[in-house]
Amino acid sequence: MSEVTPEVIAEHGLSGEEYERILGILGRAPNLLELGIFSVMWSEHCSYKSSKVWLKTLPTTAPWVIHGPGENAGVVDIGEGLAAIFKMESHNHPSFIEPYQGAATGVGGILRDVFTMGARPVANLNALRFGDPSHPKTRHLLAGVVEGIGGYGNCVGVPTVGGEVNFDAGYNGNILVNAMTVGIARQDRIFTSQASGIGNPVVYVGSKTGRDGIHGATMASAEFGEGAEEKRPTVQVGDPFTEKLLIEACLELMATDAIVAIQDMGAAGLTSSSFEMASKGGLGVELDLDCVPCREDGMTPYEMMLSESQERMVIVLKPGREDLAQGIFEKWDLDFAIIGHLTGSGRMILKMHGETVGDLPIDPLAQAAPEYRRPYEDMPEAPFLAPSAVPAPADTSAALLQLLACPDLCSRRWVWDQYDHMVMADTVGRPGGDAAVVRIHGTKRALAITTDCTPRYCQAAPRTGGAQAVAEAWRNLTAVGARPLAVTDNLNFGNPERPEVMGQFVGCIQGIGEACRALDFPVVSGNVSLYNETNGKAIPPTPAIGAVGLIETLDRTATIALKAPGEDIVLIGATEGHLGASLYLREVAGRREGAPPPVDLAAERRNGDFVRGLIQGGQITACHDLSDGGLAVALAEMALAGKLGATLTPPEDPGLPPLHAWLFGEDQARYLIAAASADLVLEAARAAGVPAAKVGTTGGDALTLPGGAPIYLNDLRSAHENWLPVYMGESLGN
Repeated sequence: MSEVTPEVIAEHGLSGEEYERILGILGRAPNLLELGIFSVMWSEHCSYKSSKVWLKTLPTTAPWVIHGPGENAGVVDIGEGLAAIFKMESHNHPSFIEPYQGAATGVGGILRDVFTMGARPVANLNALRFGDPSHPKTRHLLAGVVEGIGGYGNCVGVPTVGGEVNFDAGYNGNILVNAMTVGIARQDRIFTSQASGIGNPVVYVGSKTGRDGIHGATMASAEFGEGAEEKRPTVQVGDPFTEKLLIEACLELMATDAIVAIQDMGAAGLTSSSFEMASKGGLGVELDLDCVPCREDGMTPYEMMLSESQERMVIVLKPGREDLAQGIFEKWDLDFAIIGHLTGSGRMILKMHGETVGDLPIDPLAQAAPEYRRPYEDMPEAPFLAPSAVPAPADTSAALLQLLACPDLCSRRWVWDQYDHMVMADTVGRPGGDAAVVRIHGTKRALAITTDCTPRYCQAAPRTGGAQAVAEAWRNLTAVGARPLAVTDNLNFGNPERPEVMGQFVGCIQGIGEACRALDFPVVSGNVSLYNETNGKAIPPTPAIGAVGLIETLDRTATIALKAPGEDIVLIGATEGHLGASLYLREVAGRREGAPPPVDLAAERRNGDFVRGLIQGGQITACHDLSDGGLAVALAEMALAGKLGATLTPPEDPGLPPLHAWLFGEDQARYLIAAASADLVLEAARAAGVPAAKVGTTGGDALTLPGGAPIYLNDLRSAHENWLPVYMGESLGN
């Protein structure tokens, strides 16, 4: 093996202090294999060394939480003996270097996190952030990422049902690809990664090990500089057809009594999976690397242990179940190999050609990873921007068309048309609504699923932005009639060694924690992605929130589509016309300034519970939460979804803000609903102490705003749907 020099140590992403800690743990110098194992296990990506201290402050428990953070995915009780298992994680760095494979293997990895625990995956989502559309790489990256997500998800047979796509110059040097999977399992068939049973066999299943993805975890734990494309060898290569076989084989084995523990080989591959299983069980493990299935000749122990080749799992079996398991995996045309056994030594012993090539203590390595409390600067909130300080448009209808056609609000149909969102035949709420709705197979119950984050809010006021991301996800679930259950997060930030970046992280975490506690919305799983910056320029703080809720009966749900002419449109929630950090301010006024709208968590809870009650009581025909672009954009989206016009009329209220702020302000805790008659809704709102006002009626073939000419739906649709296909150079189908 190569000599371990200061240069080699630095190339492995380890500081001098961390190397001294390694010497203290081992009592000797490590060889190259052992150094590589320490480097990946102590990488930011695997150890969370800069974020653990803050992640521990998040609420993670509730009566319906079965497994919180610490397992492959979070698990919540959804009744009738079933559980929802879900997680979101990043594949940012690989997707910037190689967009197709980076995005595809991101989907594959998150699928394995979920089915590893015994769940059949039922839905995929993704949250994507790209650079300025005018940047020379943006179109290429967007095309590759979308193709990779569709190529993998469609082939593996799991519907891609929702997500986000946003553009901002802050992502020019580092795009974000966050993937989420939701699965359903029987509560008495949930599997964990805690190994037990000295002498029990450790088996390797799935694809063969190659040289792709070596040091992927280390690469994901460092910022980019010049020549990022040269890191392509650290990007894994996926095979969705093998993943499909692996899902079926694992679920078939899980239906037996053969499994003691199971873990997918994700970041850091065979190293992290075997270390984590043994550490959780307080055991040791001995592996014979001659038995590892390899697809390339002459692979070294270093390459085998650090490879991040895809579609691979490690399983601890009960003694005597080896033949049963082997028969299942060979039936599905997958590799199966007994590569070792559990021991009581508390050490990892790696052997090859009869010699010991690695000897490491498990607990000190797995549990004694550095834990840093990085210095941080409290980020001051941007100053309040009065609505009167923002110029009104000459024509409100023209302003609405401009907003609907902008990259951040235009239709994402070009994206979701490349995804199979109907496979498995249980998708009820398709892309384009507030939340995806997926039927629990064979029942009238369903899961509602969403992802959300507003990075420009987090940039202007991290604590408020973190709380708003949670609150909007909660509203999205509520708006389809679901009871919100729990959150998975994907925290994307720049270099934590810079106090201003760490300040953004801390502020967002504090806001997320406050919102989750106020809304009884615990964090049950997640991922932290740091060092998302290039040449010292960090991405905007982006704490993406994935969320899951439960719909008890599909007979009591809502969609955003207007249903019938002559109905009343009612605005739920107070409107003060906040335009700071808004899309109107950026797209129409050409400015970026001001504090985001405040988040009143008590109002969020009160208003949301009220709206959910209306939906479950069958009292309204459509519902949409208000967010980017405010009231006017929400109504336009409802009109387009229902192919039905509407007229918006401000209520006679001397306390209303200026018209443009009333139309486009992004005040929180608000919903727009349609009902046969507003009277009953308004009476119920008064009784509940919920602000509510009738603001319009449905009907016709145009959208009419105060202060603007009517906009025919065909023109509204053209403005909304044309930007993305034109940008991607495709012919229009309007």
